[in-house]
Amino acid sequence: MIEQKNVASAQADAIHNIVGTLKSKMITEALQLWAAVGREEKSGSFVEKLDARGKPDIAAPRRVRVQARQIYCYAKTAQLGWYPQGAEIARKGLDYMLAKAKAPDGKPGFVHILASDGSVLNPLRDSYDHAFVLLAMATVYQLDRDARLRAEIDELMQFIDTQLRSPDGGYLEGVPASMPRRQNPQMHLLEAFIAAFDATHDQAFQTRAGDLFGLFTSNLFDAKKGVLGEYFEQDWSRIEPVSVEPGHQAEWVWLLKGFERITGCPTGKQRAALLESALRYRDATGCLVDEGDAQGNIVKATRRCWPQTEIVKAWVAQAESGVEGAADEARAALMRLDKYYLQHSVKGGWYDQFDGEGRSLVDTIPASSFYHILCAIAEAERVLGA
Repeated sequence: MIEQKNVASAQADAIHNIVGTLKSKMITEALQLWAAVGREEKSGSFVEKLDARGKPDIAAPRRVRVQARQIYCYAKTAQLGWYPQGAEIARKGLDYMLAKAKAPDGKPGFVHILASDGSVLNPLRDSYDHAFVLLAMATVYQLDRDARLRAEIDELMQFIDTQLRSPDGGYLEGVPASMPRRQNPQMHLLEAFIAAFDATHDQAFQTRAGDLFGLFTSNLFDAKKGVLGEYFEQDWSRIEPVSVEPGHQAEWVWLLKGFERITGCPTGKQRAALLESALRYRDATGCLVDEGDAQGNIVKATRRCWPQTEIVKAWVAQAESGVEGAADEARAALMRLDKYYLQHSVKGGWYDQFDGEGRSLVDTIPASSFYHILCAIAEAERVLGA
């Protein structure tokens, strides 16, 4: 009996301390790992992935969105005081991205993929990429309010407003435009507009965010079924059968709380519906699976890392709104994230995806997951404390 009480007490302590535990893991392991072997010191560029032993894949092509995400991670942790040296890493990474990815062909906007030597592999101007470029710039701008960077933000927004904006609402997939239309770029542009407003206090970003909130309520989110669509026709009518990614439903919960914060527009009803729907798509571990249908059935029983970080952020948003039990749910989700994804043999690494039997499906450590993991832990600390 005493032994059972001791075990229960230890488990309770672990749950209570999980935010501080994962913050420490980010500072002492992940940030140091990716600063040391996940980037090239000379150029300031970031690699796409490490192998299962933590060795960088130097030759792999480099997506501009991943460069931007890593810049965000180091700027954010410098801003928080977690990793002060991250400011210089972020600035050097931003310099590289501006030098190599911005208009290398003389056309406005940022290209899609670079080779490891910095040459252009894919000149597509992708809206999803530009959302993360704006997020990175806004986060670096908050460090020292550099006027030159503000000018870069304004130039980027000129491109987004004039070249990517769609007459049917929202933003095109890119230049050149393609089909189907997806909610995902709209979601990340909303995230970037919220961050840019926080950085600049420019009300134009509130207006842009408001336009995307309008698209969310009128087309992206089916309030009757409680599901967020993924794929759409040109006029934003849903493509059937509707594919549901529960991770995105959770991500919108957090984003709607951010939108409410900067505008005062209430979003509690939509957040509650999205979260309730997302929680239908869980497996025996309690983790979110990758895909379901509009009826609540699981379509893909695989489970990636990033949806687990987004359900953390969703519960954190609800905790910030005073929803009873949400803080405990956020900590429990962090425990699952740590147990199933962050216990990698490479300190500071993570597992990306498992099948329905719990077998790892990806034998590399992708840099793209860092943004998700870091943001979940940072938001948990901000609202719940360490």
